[in-house]
Amino acid sequence: MPLIHFPRAWLLAGATAAALAGCASAPPTPAPGQGVALLERASWGVSGAALRQLEAQGWEGYLDGQLHPRPAPLPAAVQAQIDAMAISRQPLAQLVQDGERRRVALAGIGDEAEKKAAQQAYQQDLNTLAREAATRSLLRALYSPNQLQEQMTWFWMNHFSVHQGKHNLRAMVGDYEARAVAPHALGKFRDLLSATAHHPAMLRYLDNEANAAKRINENYARELMELHTLGVDGGYSQADVQELARVLTGVGVNLGAETPKVAPKLQSQYVREGLFEFNPNRHDYGDKQFLGQPLRGRGLAELDEAIDRLSRSPATARFISRKLALFFVSDTPSEALVGRLAETFRRSDGDIAATLRTLFGDAELRQSLGRKFKDPMHYVVSALRLAYDDKPILNAGPALNWLTRMGEPLYGRQTPDGYPLIESAWASPGQMNTRFDIAKTIGSGSAGLFKTDGPQAREQAAFPQLASPLYYQSLRAKLGAATLGALEQANSPQEWNAFLLSSPEMMRR
Repeated sequence: MPLIHFPRAWLLAGATAAALAGCASAPPTPAPGQGVALLERASWGVSGAALRQLEAQGWEGYLDGQLHPRPAPLPAAVQAQIDAMAISRQPLAQLVQDGERRRVALAGIGDEAEKKAAQQAYQQDLNTLAREAATRSLLRALYSPNQLQEQMTWFWMNHFSVHQGKHNLRAMVGDYEARAVAPHALGKFRDLLSATAHHPAMLRYLDNEANAAKRINENYARELMELHTLGVDGGYSQADVQELARVLTGVGVNLGAETPKVAPKLQSQYVREGLFEFNPNRHDYGDKQFLGQPLRGRGLAELDEAIDRLSRSPATARFISRKLALFFVSDTPSEALVGRLAETFRRSDGDIAATLRTLFGDAELRQSLGRKFKDPMHYVVSALRLAYDDKPILNAGPALNWLTRMGEPLYGRQTPDGYPLIESAWASPGQMNTRFDIAKTIGSGSAGLFKTDGPQAREQAAFPQLASPLYYQSLRAKLGAATLGALEQANSPQEWNAFLLSSPEMMRR
């Protein structure tokens, strides 16, 4: 990790500044006893509530509950925020179709000023839907007791990444996360892959709605193999891309209320589920040769067979296992670890929870505790969980803005490869300056997290309680001497908070 360069206005005086900056050059040594360190890795960040959960269940009980979570209530104030959202009150088809009617109607507005105002209102409503989805995701990361499920939901949203800025995906990302990804985040990979392949957000983002017989579009077929399953070195050929694209012809999206006219002999093949559509008029019914085996042309069932082959390929097992190891263990996981995870993945038919159990029981993960650098999402969420425990924030806006400032906004990756999971992507001097500024803002209690917007705005007093029993009983022991020295020289509670949240130990999990 590079040396932290603090903004001049925030530099500590004399030896304290040198000590705090100096201790940023190497990862801190994990403290004896791995319970809190394991909790830090299995969750979005340690909090008093999470530590009580761990102490009540023990590590093995806690891990079992995280791998096989039961529905767990959010704090009432958090659930109330989510329940009030349009994405919670209206189904996806209604949201999108209402928006489409408005978009189409724009062409009929003759007055330019009126048209511009209507266009701005339409775009603002799309922005609001995406903001709601991001807010819900952040609130669940902060307060759900099922922390591993929430981490894996983010992981898979990043793996099966879609960019909200394309077309009207801002209206779709919330449903994509809630219905395609989250329910399968700890289940079978094959089910997760199928759910993403049938969701309109993915099909629109990677242009498969334009893929038809005699007008082949290979975008989704290529990324389905390169980024979602086999990996770039997974042993497939360009011919496989072309054949999978043929399999995917006719798999698309219908944003309207009406269905297309289908040839009588193909009517039984037509499928419409919400916004998802398989239009047999657009499908290539010829036989294919995919991944070295014949695939008989017979309509949408071809996609199921292709998904079976992709999800159960040894190359997919290794590709997914390596990415899990990158996320949870190290930027350079050993081939032996990847092999152990891939063996569990294959043996369990792609059971994600079983693969994670192998991962969390592995000595390589235990040896990495306290050393994995936090990406922006991990940093922001862990800082807020530590600062406010289970006290519900009223306004997620500041935290979402911090993620944007650090280059990792939810649903904001423009390319389909997802955000990088390695330290070098997030540890630049500019990133560290931004984190120090965020630490000061949180530490001062002036972030605006407890101030609502709108005509009936209200604000709650909420100074962060970082010098808590959790700190003295569990966290202080893992801090290095330089950080402890810096904390001792803080001139105010606000400064003490900022030093703790910007410490080298806070940058790693």
